[in-house]
Amino acid sequence: MVDVPVKRLRFGQTQRRDAWWVTPAISFLILGSFVVYATWAAFQGDHYFVGNYLSPFYSPELWGGSPHALFGTKPSFIPEWVPFSPALLILWAPGGFRFTCYYYRGNYYKSMWADPPACAVGEPRKHYLGEKVFPLIIQNLHRYFLYFAVFFLFFLAHDAWKSFWFNDSFGVGVGSLIITANVILLGGYTFSCHSMRHLVGGFLDRFSAKPARSSCYDCVSSLNRHHHLWAWCSLFCVAGCDVYIRLLSKGVICDWRIF
Repeated sequence: MVDVPVKRLRFGQTQRRDAWWVTPAISFLILGSFVVYATWAAFQGDHYFVGNYLSPFYSPELWGGSPHALFGTKPSFIPEWVPFSPALLILWAPGGFRFTCYYYRGNYYKSMWADPPACAVGEPRKHYLGEKVFPLIIQNLHRYFLYFAVFFLFFLAHDAWKSFWFNDSFGVGVGSLIITANVILLGGYTFSCHSMRHLVGGFLDRFSAKPARSSCYDCVSSLNRHHHLWAWCSLFCVAGCDVYIRLLSKGVICDWRIF
């Protein structure tokens, strides 16, 4: 028997010969770009709607300057000197759901925090405190952010329905299809969530006693197999939807009406 001493690897040290850094680097660029763009778009407070189209970053619009606002313009409880954007009132919910997502955790832990950067690669930290202190303790709120995400889907679905009506006449524009695709992808991402799978039947001892719950559990499980795909596709689509509406609002492009 030979005793092999355990030696802590220096940051980035590894015996791997493959290009292990490629995947974390790509994830870092994509996630970082999305966070930067979403933050910028949220603080703009302008060019987030055009006609019957409303950016998903601003939906539901509680207060704001568009016809889609539910309760009028800027609320009185916000001081005049405070910069106001309708997105800042609601983005904490979908942002919190995506930030605490089980799949994204494993992704940005590697790509952004290097904790660790990859399997069998040295990490910069000497100790791991787990998810018991701030800010990682927020990860435990994922199941509650799920409820908000499901609630927001109803508003996004209503926005998709409104996107097919132009001056009280039914029609289909490119924007209508993009907004609808965004709802479908966000719905797939939300309902394939691990917490949703547990919610509909993960804690049952006998599925035979609950056939309806069993069917729901099987449905969510089938979606959950591709949760990573729903996560990425919905990320690209929600950002692309905002970009499309922003360009329309600025007059850079025109919406092609299919019929």
